[in-house]
Amino acid sequence: MLKFLLRRVASGIAMLFVISSVAYLLIFMSGTDIARKLLGQNATQEAVDLRAQQLGLDQPLLTRYLGWLGDALHGDLGTSWFSGASVTSILSTRAGVTLSLVIISTVISALVAAAIGVWAAVKRGWVDRTLQVVSLVFASIPNYLIALALVLIFAINLAWFPPTGYTRPQDDFGGWILSITLPVIALTLGCVAGVAQQVRSAMIDGLRQDYVRTLRSRGLPERRVVLEHVLRNAGGPALSVLALNFVGLLGGAVVIEQMFAVPGLGALSVSATTQGDIPVIMGVVVLVAIIVLVVNLLIDIAQGWINPKARIS
Repeated sequence: MLKFLLRRVASGIAMLFVISSVAYLLIFMSGTDIARKLLGQNATQEAVDLRAQQLGLDQPLLTRYLGWLGDALHGDLGTSWFSGASVTSILSTRAGVTLSLVIISTVISALVAAAIGVWAAVKRGWVDRTLQVVSLVFASIPNYLIALALVLIFAINLAWFPPTGYTRPQDDFGGWILSITLPVIALTLGCVAGVAQQVRSAMIDGLRQDYVRTLRSRGLPERRVVLEHVLRNAGGPALSVLALNFVGLLGGAVVIEQMFAVPGLGALSVSATTQGDIPVIMGVVVLVAIIVLVVNLLIDIAQGWINPKARIS
């Protein structure tokens, strides 16, 4: 198990290096005059040259990259070119907001999808057919349209939840629950459909295996056969889909946070990209890459625990 973890950690570190390097080089090789974009088209050439010198943009690209990489390895992602605040401190205030939305959505979708998938696989018939139709519908609807429908119904017409805004849990826990309910539902619905389909397919395949007939012939209760044996074997493929959905939820959070005025990484990345705040953009890229790699590592550990053969694959 230790070698399994070391291999995953080593590959994750290598992948983080590749992602951050490619992102940095692509940003600065785009051909955009960053200093002029920061100062505006009406700025004089002398002011643009001075700003480029202040930001170190007059240095060779490799020199700038190695300097950024050295600082990043020491935990220093630089400062914002607009606010002057530390990128690390900016990310620390925004990351918790996005992660709360994504983690809650992932947990809810996993639980609901497992229940629906198992139910459809065991009952079959109209339950299974209904799952197929509902999954196709929700997988086809963009989450921003779901968000609009939720706002119209539950925020504007029924006035059960605030249409926009975010309340910190330390300020008002009840208000926090109300402020994240609609964004979480908008993120969760599409995710549930995909994972439920995967659980359903894996469960159907598992119920046809010889070991299931053996367990039943020994008089083991059907509930134990389904939940303790078949569901565990079906967990591996479902976890892989769940990991992909987690990454998709991070991307979906960009749109949802904008729609609900939630101050998370999505809103930060949009504003930083619009302003051309490169240190913040790179900070978001690195942080999201770390989050994705950590999630994939946890999924690999869970799959290795569920299926020991995965540790040597």
